[in-house]
Amino acid sequence: MNFRPISVCDYAILKPFFSGHPYSLSVYSPASIISWSYKAFKADYAIENGELFIAGQTEDRQENRHLILPLSKEKSYTPSELHDVARRAGFNRYWYAPGDYLEKFDCSELEAIFILEEQEGFGDYIYLTEDLINLKGNRFSKKRNLIHQFSREYIVKDRVKVEVILPGNVEECLQFLEIWCEQHSCDVDQESNLACEKNAAITTLKNMSLLESKGLQIRVDGRISAFGIGSQLSKTTASLNFEKADPEIKGLYQFLDNECAKRLFSGFLYVNKESDMNIPNLAESKKSYNPIHYIKSHSLTLR
Repeated sequence: MNFRPISVCDYAILKPFFSGHPYSLSVYSPASIISWSYKAFKADYAIENGELFIAGQTEDRQENRHLILPLSKEKSYTPSELHDVARRAGFNRYWYAPGDYLEKFDCSELEAIFILEEQEGFGDYIYLTEDLINLKGNRFSKKRNLIHQFSREYIVKDRVKVEVILPGNVEECLQFLEIWCEQHSCDVDQESNLACEKNAAITTLKNMSLLESKGLQIRVDGRISAFGIGSQLSKTTASLNFEKADPEIKGLYQFLDNECAKRLFSGFLYVNKESDMNIPNLAESKKSYNPIHYIKSHSLTLR
């Protein structure tokens, strides 16, 4: 296969292949593939016989060289077909095989030709949109309380503005992202998940229209102190791709999350908040919103 590097300009070429695919992990969206193509997650693609193949190619870590599951407008792949594709393309493993997709196949058939391993930290958290909007019941009492505290201190005193992210204020969002990343040491290791996420957020902010992403920013006392960016994953599901807020402002994260649910995702049944990247505090936060489902990610290594 003739693989070539993925760039933002390829969005229109890639998008049709992601329509109606059977994979539920958030990585299976053109916006995600493009924005996360950086260093440890660098992506290439090839189109052959109307099918899309995406590879993770890293110079420094050959052991991480992989394919993701192929995308086709016409078919869904069986385990044996996946095995054949990988051999033909010169790869010996897949990453990001969704657990709910693998459950469709006989376990013995899969294990006869692949070594299956869960990729901890790369599974996705799925929520009912109405839960994130309404925050009803005892399960969400702490979230409601934090939003009320934020409201009393900031909203009631007219210190807050919620705005759509437009091209004219992207630079302010980028400046806030730099501050957030300094606080969280994103740049200490350029191949860390946080460093890669920072680059993905920068790519998305600079190309929101082209990537069909939508976002909200929150100003507190005139300064951008939080932003959230989402995109469509399927007809029923949206992804909350990035969510950053000043951790010193109590209740701001909870307020941002609720506003994103109301303003960005109200037309979708589900919201996919993506993975926790094996970051304990992030995992705890995602679990605290009571996901209705957790989709495991697996690697498939050819036997």
